[in-house]
Amino acid sequence: MRTEILVNATPLEIRVAITEEGRTVEVLHERRHRRGLVGNVYLGRIHRVLPGMQAAFVSIGLDRDAFLYVEDVLPRAVDLVAELEGEEPAIRPDREIGRPRIDDLVKEGQQLVVQVTKDPIAGKGPRVTANLSLPGRTLVYLPDMREAAVSRRITDETERERLRQILESLPAPGGFIARTAAAGCTPEEFEADRRYLTDLAAHIEKKGENGTAPILLHRELDLALRVARDLAGPDVAAIRVDEEATRARLAEFLAAVAPGLLSRLELDRGEAPLFERFGVEAEIERALQNRVPLASGGSVVIQQTEALVTIDVNTGKFVGKDALEDTVFRTNLEAIPEIARQIRLRDLGGLLVVDFIDMEDPEHRREVFERFEKELSRDRARARALPMSDFGLVEITRQRSRGNLERTLTRSCPDCGGSGRVKTDLTVALDLRRALQRHLPLYTSGETIRVRVTPSLARMIAEEEPDFFGDMEAESGLRIDLLEDPALPPAVFEVLPR
Repeated sequence: MRTEILVNATPLEIRVAITEEGRTVEVLHERRHRRGLVGNVYLGRIHRVLPGMQAAFVSIGLDRDAFLYVEDVLPRAVDLVAELEGEEPAIRPDREIGRPRIDDLVKEGQQLVVQVTKDPIAGKGPRVTANLSLPGRTLVYLPDMREAAVSRRITDETERERLRQILESLPAPGGFIARTAAAGCTPEEFEADRRYLTDLAAHIEKKGENGTAPILLHRELDLALRVARDLAGPDVAAIRVDEEATRARLAEFLAAVAPGLLSRLELDRGEAPLFERFGVEAEIERALQNRVPLASGGSVVIQQTEALVTIDVNTGKFVGKDALEDTVFRTNLEAIPEIARQIRLRDLGGLLVVDFIDMEDPEHRREVFERFEKELSRDRARARALPMSDFGLVEITRQRSRGNLERTLTRSCPDCGGSGRVKTDLTVALDLRRALQRHLPLYTSGETIRVRVTPSLARMIAEEEPDFFGDMEAESGLRIDLLEDPALPPAVFEVLPR
């Protein structure tokens, strides 16, 4: 399967799309002033202990305290594979030592080094753990334990045993997990990763000893470098970047951690924007809609709520030519790859319930579930599906560490009381930048481009991003004038004619 990584970089955001056989399966966003917290390490202070919930609130210097569960304080044992590999939890509580209460483990006012495992979502603070895991290109370093494990995605038993022996011989006070990218690597190739990770752990420890909570001890890599570290592997045919500075940073990073991938890194500045040329912009827009059409005329309807995500399969206009059972069976089979792709594309997490069309034949039900499980296995996020119920429902739990695509790009709509979604002002502003980029060639230096915008968009740009169009105006010699129009609906703007 041909896999490509597309990187769209601007001064205000970085977007990364993963494509398989030309179809977008994942889209990741990171805004300049709104970077995620997952992977960051802090020296925190226990603000409040909640014995009834077996958890504690930890102040790490944010608006909301972080949430620390008792199992995230307990000493842990490596037993399977890193969570970063999208499998079962790599580090499970060591049941041999019993299960102390949270108030036996931490006290109010105590300083504690913690790592963020979940970004703030839906008004909740971030989730943190006291068990650090520091990812590299081929290894994950676990400073607080001395065990070795190999990614479950490496299935060859001979290779697994070879890697385990190498890991056990690595000189370090902590433990290691071999990531998927470690397959085929020699002991010498692990050394650079080992040295970097152990030095990083020592730096974090020293900074924590000399610091006063709350303080940031280590910031995770930005999105572009994180993707190169975690997702760029031998199966990636190309890494296309549309901005030279970001390409240069990626080249420097890959030269240090994966020189074999340098030849696949390229600057891609075609006439059409990168994401438009590869159909990513259209996929993002479709992913913000509830209904996904199927080629046969059927559809998949996706609804997100606070408690869960429901995914419903409908026959729609597809009536088939044979018996109803065959029509239903074929519609369900057609929906399977699209559902799996939409789950990855929208980054749907937590509890998902898929409502397939009812089938009477047990063999049809079995085949639909088995094919669905196979499609889900391609997802790098950890997911688990329960067998299909008598009502045709399949329940899935899927790893969630960051806000999904809808929460990232949209906000509650003020015109409908929160029952729908519209794009945020920042998302609209970025859309406006891209629209203006297409208009620039139509103007000559010294002219003014007038744009009708909503008052909230004009206010956001004036107060939060006063130099939002500075680079465009400097390069083109044009002036961009925003005209407030309260009559415009949310998320709408209009570039006025010359």
